Amino acid sequence: MTHSHLGHLPHTRHAPSAVAGGFDPIILLYLLVAAGALAYAALLWRHRALGRGWPLQRSFFFALGMGLVAYGLSPALMTAAHADLRVHMTQHLLIGMFAPLALVLGQPLTLLLRGLPLPLARRLTGALHAPPLRWLMHPLSALLLNVGGMYLLYLTPLYAAMLENGWLHLLIHFHVIAAGFLYTSVIAGVDPSPLRASFGWRLGTLLAGAALHAVLGKFMFAELYPRDTADSAEVIEAAARRMYYWGDLAEALLAGLLFWGWLKARDR
Repeated sequence: MTHSHLGHLPHTRHAPSAVAGGFDPIILLYLLVAAGALAYAALLWRHRALGRGWPLQRSFFFALGMGLVAYGLSPALMTAAHADLRVHMTQHLLIGMFAPLALVLGQPLTLLLRGLPLPLARRLTGALHAPPLRWLMHPLSALLLNVGGMYLLYLTPLYAAMLENGWLHLLIHFHVIAAGFLYTSVIAGVDPSPLRASFGWRLGTLLAGAALHAVLGKFMFAELYPRDTADSAEVIEAAARRMYYWGDLAEALLAGLLFWGWLKARDR
């Protein structure tokens, strides 16, 4: 089956996300990522200064996750992703699926709670029980924000609009990172959390998420979504395959992390 006749509307893309005056809003995301890395390093320094131990592998995994995010948002990859859906899909997989797996293993919330003065730590723990966070930490909410966001991005004009609007570009990339981290934390996070759903809920949500992700990849391949971009049918098919196969790998790693956590909890 050839898709070259299905009515894509090639047009010239603008420069990557620059707005009036040449300012690129994605710089704000760079600053936010750098602030997160510096905050983790500062908490780790304080932890060690107080003579407290912190497993080296947690720091390694957090650094690995931040490295994947930094590479996914690097100017060279950002420019290439703006011009080619295949590169965009690689970027999406890096910052939204693989990096969160490493970041949750860094246990940043545990480090934060241990590093804060006791009154502040108690206040933060209380805030984590507030109704909005209870809603966010439910597996179905995390699934809706993460996989639902992908359906909205690729099956509506949102993707084409993102390529033309710097602020929308910033918002969507922030959402991909935040929703990916939230989903991974809810399904298989290793930070202690009284809000964590039962194993059955998390496993069921993971299976549903993997199925929905695979269906989206196949639908994009068959119907050539996203529409109204300059990408050829061959490029869209290759991007959809990349989403399908590499997405399966990320889901398999997430399943491994879920079962690892379940076995550890059962053996305690």
